[in-house]
Amino acid sequence: MKSSKSKLSTLLIILFYFGSMTNLFSQSSLFSYEKYSNANGDTLNYRQLFSDYDTESKYPLVIFLHGSGERGDDNESQLKWGVMNFASSQNMKMYRPIVIAPQCPKGMSWGNFSYEDMTIQSTPSKPMELLIELINEAKLKLPVDTNRIYITGLSMGGFGTFDAISRYPNLFAAAVPVCGGGDVSKAPAISHLPIWIFHGALDTTVNPALSQNMVKALTLAGAHPGYTQYPEAGHFSWIAAYSDAMMMEWLFSQRK
Repeated sequence: MKSSKSKLSTLLIILFYFGSMTNLFSQSSLFSYEKYSNANGDTLNYRQLFSDYDTESKYPLVIFLHGSGERGDDNESQLKWGVMNFASSQNMKMYRPIVIAPQCPKGMSWGNFSYEDMTIQSTPSKPMELLIELINEAKLKLPVDTNRIYITGLSMGGFGTFDAISRYPNLFAAAVPVCGGGDVSKAPAISHLPIWIFHGALDTTVNPALSQNMVKALTLAGAHPGYTQYPEAGHFSWIAAYSDAMMMEWLFSQRK
């Protein structure tokens, strides 16, 4: 049974987070409205954080994948959770990231798994396929440091993060999957990649065992993954994960 003290601590953390989000949402205008279209006419909406950086320097690129509740075509909902932490004045000043936050259309997913046994399917989902095309275009058109491309996501985006690094293990410099899961058979292919996994112990939406299984498989493959399990958190573990200054510092320190 939770103590009254632990319940109060959890409540205070949530209240502090939503108070902080008031300031963060005021910075949503920093994210431009964008749409990627390929030669086949397929499109992917996304928001892009790219300030007045000089074109002579190179900057880290963060790919942020939202959860299932933010799917759609409004090109707004994907900013609801997590990604705004990258736009805080402190993080912008310290790390100067370029951030791309795509929006997955309704009825689709970032990852393509057989969720009964968490086996990754042979072909990527259409949104993932378009995302990789978008990343390749960004590498050509934006001052991206190709040795510092990071990917992170929550819930459906956590699964998408594992999907992306499993299919494209040499594209990213680091990954932060939050309350997701992946195909344990792919652990050897991604064992070289710095990964920090987050989950809530009380998550009833995505079983924490899915993250734990990936940690075990990666460790057996010779990797040294980070794993943070919040003992009092349910599915909303991303609130603490993206507010973690140590995680931000770790992420932006990673290079190929």
